Amino acid sequence: MAVREAIPSLREADTEQKVSSFAKALFLGEIHDELVFPWPSPEADEQARIRDLNARLREYCAENYDPRRIEEERWIPDETLRELGEIGVMGLYVDERHGGQGLSQTGYARVFETIGEIDATLAIVLGVHQSIGYKGISLFGSDEQKDRWLPDLATGRKFAAFALTEPRAGSDAYEIQTRAVRQPDGAWVLNGEKRYIGNGSRADVLTVFARCEIDGRDKHIALLVEKGMDGFEVGERYDTMGLRGNDLRRLYFKDVRVPPENVLGEEGDGFRVAMQILNNGRIGLGTGSVGATKKLLDLTIGHVKERQQFGQPLADFELVQDKVGWMVSYLFGLEAMTYLTCGLVDAGVPDYSLESAICKVSGTEFLWYAANRSLQLAGGQGYLRSEPWEKVVRDIRIFPIFEGANDVLRAFIALGGIKPVGEKLEGLGDIGLSDPIGSIGVLVDYVADRARREVRPDRIGMAHEELSGHADAVSDQVKQLAGTTEKLLREHGKDVIRRQFQQKRLADIVADVFAQVAVLSRVSNIFEDQGVEASGQERFIADTFCSRAASRVRGNFDQVESNDDDRMSSLAKLAYKRGEYGYALFED
Repeated sequence: MAVREAIPSLREADTEQKVSSFAKALFLGEIHDELVFPWPSPEADEQARIRDLNARLREYCAENYDPRRIEEERWIPDETLRELGEIGVMGLYVDERHGGQGLSQTGYARVFETIGEIDATLAIVLGVHQSIGYKGISLFGSDEQKDRWLPDLATGRKFAAFALTEPRAGSDAYEIQTRAVRQPDGAWVLNGEKRYIGNGSRADVLTVFARCEIDGRDKHIALLVEKGMDGFEVGERYDTMGLRGNDLRRLYFKDVRVPPENVLGEEGDGFRVAMQILNNGRIGLGTGSVGATKKLLDLTIGHVKERQQFGQPLADFELVQDKVGWMVSYLFGLEAMTYLTCGLVDAGVPDYSLESAICKVSGTEFLWYAANRSLQLAGGQGYLRSEPWEKVVRDIRIFPIFEGANDVLRAFIALGGIKPVGEKLEGLGDIGLSDPIGSIGVLVDYVADRARREVRPDRIGMAHEELSGHADAVSDQVKQLAGTTEKLLREHGKDVIRRQFQQKRLADIVADVFAQVAVLSRVSNIFEDQGVEASGQERFIADTFCSRAASRVRGNFDQVESNDDDRMSSLAKLAYKRGEYGYALFED
């Protein structure tokens, strides 16, 4: 999937908002803690509705949804999808007048956490449907388009898909080759091929992206293609390692005539439409990873408490406690970070592109490592197909790849933070970061009150005083991040675009900083609500998480100056030249 981003500028948003992105500000050494303190929480009425939705969803799936049967039959029955629509989980964010639940981003994410806890296939099928499939109609659709499609899509009477990826355009989605040509009557004729399209043969409406010509310039367009249109063909189904209930297809468009009323957004604005849709979808992957990890943790705790070895439960062994403790503390941090990001979206912060990418990278990688450790503790039992672990491992392996491969997203996170620093530094504002690494870029401008930048406090001042030690440590990390980013820019100039070893370090640093801020905000809220003495467990988790995250940050800063990057590159290039390992101890 693509990693370019296009978010409305601050000038198009609330004029009272003084900063467009919390995470990007960190690269400048700015800490806008007014954006992240106090801890965001849905209104009481919405919280009650969320609890009711989750209860009905769990009850229905416990009686009617069998993940193994879905995998064997390779699809979720249409009847099941309709019944899930009747419960309300097919139109979570859609306005109630169109048949949806009208939930906030936080409410949407909370329900998707529950879906991820039930089954990864269910999360992906429903996520493709609403996180990206018809998200564009909700965000960019005309009133007529919303009235026409949303009522059926939000209630499960119709199904949606998102068609961007092509044989030659994955992470570099800007270079799609599918083409739409305008006709004299205003219609568009679409030709091309898409691949890896979820819900491919089941979707009634697909958001399809193509190149087009607008006023003599090469642009992109988003089109709503409907099942049954002449020339629209569903190709072969991919045989995948996991998520085997997901209908993943090739799609072919052969002179498909799309009427002008099916153009989504402005003609020529298709790429921005695609990227903002994906930006929203990444948050769902983060909170879905929270739900899936909770399920794994519950399985693990049950197993290690019951399983006896050497005359005692597995749970009593320190190396087991090391894995379980790691899962608990990191899950607490991930949960805090993903829902803080949801809070930023709900508060109307215009640019959450870096935060959503951080949630996607951190969530999907943590889930993968957690699944591996959980299976390890399950022992041979975890390797059996009759047990849940092996399916979970197969299903989630794709998560770090789709909706932006994590390596590419790390480059995006780093370059997205470097750009405003380059603009601030005299003589470095034109280093080309508006289009880094070819077409990975089109990064959002960081927008803030320039005069206010000079008087920003450089410390976290809104965390609870009992957490001041961690708040001071994070503040120092932010200051060092700004200095390190500036140093790298001055040292490498335009070449910073190619310094991906360093980009990875910056991305991992800002992710750990953001996660610590989220934990401080969350635990500060708990302290205020329950009192410090009554919140000893949360304090214990905060101490553990922040201390470990700070250690990772220090390690990454150290490696900016002292590393073996050149040797690693040389080893890779030598392997390319040989075309093999080349150092075998014994020759055949």
